[in-house]
Amino acid sequence: MTVEERINTEKLETGVNRLGVADYYSGPLEIGCATGIYPARDERPGMSNVSLGQRRDFRGLFDQLDGVALWTVTEPGEFDYISAGFEGIWGIPPEDVEDDITRLIDAIHPEDRERVRANIEASAQGLRDEAYEGRVVQPDGTVRWVLTRQVLLRDGDVEVSEVVGICTDMTEQKRREQELELLNRIVRHDIRNDMAVVLGWAEMLADHVDAEGSEYLEKILTSGEHVVELTEVAREYVETVVSNTELSVESVSLRSALETELSLREESFPEATFVVDGPLPDVEVAANSMLSSVFRNLLNNAVQHNDKDTPLVEASCVVRDDNVEIRIADNGPGIPDGKKDIVFGKGERGLGSPGTGIGLYLAQTLMTQYGGDIWAEDNEPTGTVFVVELLLAD
Repeated sequence: MTVEERINTEKLETGVNRLGVADYYSGPLEIGCATGIYPARDERPGMSNVSLGQRRDFRGLFDQLDGVALWTVTEPGEFDYISAGFEGIWGIPPEDVEDDITRLIDAIHPEDRERVRANIEASAQGLRDEAYEGRVVQPDGTVRWVLTRQVLLRDGDVEVSEVVGICTDMTEQKRREQELELLNRIVRHDIRNDMAVVLGWAEMLADHVDAEGSEYLEKILTSGEHVVELTEVAREYVETVVSNTELSVESVSLRSALETELSLREESFPEATFVVDGPLPDVEVAANSMLSSVFRNLLNNAVQHNDKDTPLVEASCVVRDDNVEIRIADNGPGIPDGKKDIVFGKGERGLGSPGTGIGLYLAQTLMTQYGGDIWAEDNEPTGTVFVVELLLAD
């Protein structure tokens, strides 16, 4: 259960919205001033005399959470409760900021301070109620990345009864993202550029090798092109898992995306046979430009994991009331029942497979973000059918 879900459980029937802390502390410099957006506590009809932050069970729960700091406010300029995790993130004992919220602002990294302040002030004016990230500089100079959310608890539909703030330490997540981005730059620029040079030199050798050498030269070119293609998969993977924003979903032509990838795969795998069973439907689906990556990985998988001399790949589509099912079948060795679900996990690949194991994981990640689905079935008499289910665009 997430922190916000636990808060929802605690407050039961209380309405919830995310709120900037400046709804209780306004003014660009005088953060501690009251805004008067809610009546005095004894004027609030139907409100419990015990705030969420004063409940012993609530404090007991959040004081045990690592990497999460939680605070509650019912009166302007004064915290009712700051959880024990606060000091681990901010490097300041909770009691040092209970009556002085400006210490929180002063601890924000100088490069982030005005942006965080702007988020706080915009929330007070109703212009923005999104969560925001920022760096905190602890007294010893240690820098922590923090994701901050504020939740407004109401009595009924209008009156504000309490503000709950949640600060989550995301330093390790940021570190992993930075490492992935660095790896992506190395893969895309250094390795991709070097392979482009290697392929260029190899092509120049075509007129300088005999028939026996041509066979090996062709293998060099095929492997080199595969490496270049993998750098593209790596880029798409990093963009998907590192993105700080929700993936945009828009209307995409299914026929155009699938026809393009089928044509490109035919060029990449001349030894394979690609068949389309019936006309591809001219419909729009809920996806984005990365839908082509889903089809590319599935079509590649159908050939690269195939054990036949002539791989056969067959694509077909069925349109229903609100979705369309795309089936990509092959005549390969198939996938055991016990592996059909875990094959989409990161790093999963068949023995001897030339793949990296991230292609199917990327396909499943994208399908989840599109609101669709993907799974594997048995093909007859042998092989696998990967089934992609996409929602029709509105």
